[in-house]
Amino acid sequence: MSFKVAIIGRPNVGKSTLFNRLVGKKLALVDDTPGVTRDRREGDAKLGDLSFTIIDTAGLEEAKGDKLEARMREQTDKAIAEADVCLMLIDARAGVTPLDAHFADILRRQDKPVLLLANKCEGALAETNLYEAYSLGLGDPLAISAEHGEGMSDLYAALAPLAEELSPEGEAAMRAEGDEAFDPDADYEIDTTRPLRIAIVGRPNAGKSTLVNTLLGEDRMLTGPEAGITRDSIGVEFEVQGRPIKMFDTAGMRKKARVQQKLEKLSVADALRAIQFAEVVVLLIDAQAPLEKQDLQIADLVVREGRGLVIGINKWDLVEDRQAYTADLKEKVERLLPQVRGVPLVFFSSLTGRGIDRLMPAVFKVQELWNKRVPTAALNRWLDEALTRHPPPSVGGRRLAIRYITQIKSRPPTFALFAPRAEVLPDSYARYLVNAFREAFDVPAVPIRMLLRKGKNPYAHKAKRK
Repeated sequence: MSFKVAIIGRPNVGKSTLFNRLVGKKLALVDDTPGVTRDRREGDAKLGDLSFTIIDTAGLEEAKGDKLEARMREQTDKAIAEADVCLMLIDARAGVTPLDAHFADILRRQDKPVLLLANKCEGALAETNLYEAYSLGLGDPLAISAEHGEGMSDLYAALAPLAEELSPEGEAAMRAEGDEAFDPDADYEIDTTRPLRIAIVGRPNAGKSTLVNTLLGEDRMLTGPEAGITRDSIGVEFEVQGRPIKMFDTAGMRKKARVQQKLEKLSVADALRAIQFAEVVVLLIDAQAPLEKQDLQIADLVVREGRGLVIGINKWDLVEDRQAYTADLKEKVERLLPQVRGVPLVFFSSLTGRGIDRLMPAVFKVQELWNKRVPTAALNRWLDEALTRHPPPSVGGRRLAIRYITQIKSRPPTFALFAPRAEVLPDSYARYLVNAFREAFDVPAVPIRMLLRKGKNPYAHKAKRK
């Protein structure tokens, strides 16, 4: 089991110290002076029963042109591109700096796992500053001390599940949560004895807590006209049509620029974790202020996390011209959220309960689509038809050839496309394939992932001999 892990962070946060700790040797120079490391350095690391390649990088700095700092930054960018997992390191004693926030934003845009490590957590001040790390939007920070070896067990626990996915066996047959080794051709039914995890998210005062209370039939959640009453993500369990449900009511998520107080930052971080653990997310929208920019950003976050999406339009009883309103909203959703084309819209009033009976059937349908499996033979028949109808473009004077497709995962449906020059396939053509797949197999509302894989050259071993 081997994969690459890059240590990323601003200067003097302890990257080289952590590098030395993981490789078990003092390979990297360590000093209190910022900027000692310039080139990226690789080493063979071990953590428990995990073996991987660790990459030490120069401290991230904002620099352009031909300066030394700019060239150091290029080395770090290459390390990020090569890595399978990134460890974002911050100095817990110094707290979160603007530079930390800037580069955390860069890492969030990468299509790879990122673990947030708060180093130098030896004293009371570091523990206090640890809570600031939630503002970086990279999940729960792991408190470590690279110098004293503290927190390595937590790092192991975070890396172990990623290592399983990144191993050659895991990539060949990725596992659906709680399932046996994934086989798209095997008969499969959703386990309805396990609780379906649902997160209710949205802007403040959209009626999330009122919705949960109405579904439960009791005043379980504190509600009121004031925005921001809910702070923690509260999980409640109940049954619908004999099926167990675990639903999370979350804090309202405002625009990032408006979130200033530490308590609100922690609440939003808790809501983000609820999305990550959910199977289906209900995005609740106020019918009197539909599809604002923040609603679209929350929907995009849900899609990027790979969750199923249902859009609930609350306070429906306050809308007058409902026919025109519905037509206008459906047009906006199709235009502004093309990545989840066909997402169900459910109109209801949480306060009166009218129309709320349509919500859970929509959630069950999206969960079914989220678990969708397509036999390999049917997939490749569809691929031949899609390629014939709209052939891949020529790149560099050569026609791209897509040879094979197979499903490697569900939850959400994920497919591997094999092509000799997969890296040059335009994004526009990948989007065409996703849309064609949705239409052919009737899979709206959930994210569809098409992963490009470079087909192996059967004559590569002969070239190496020469």
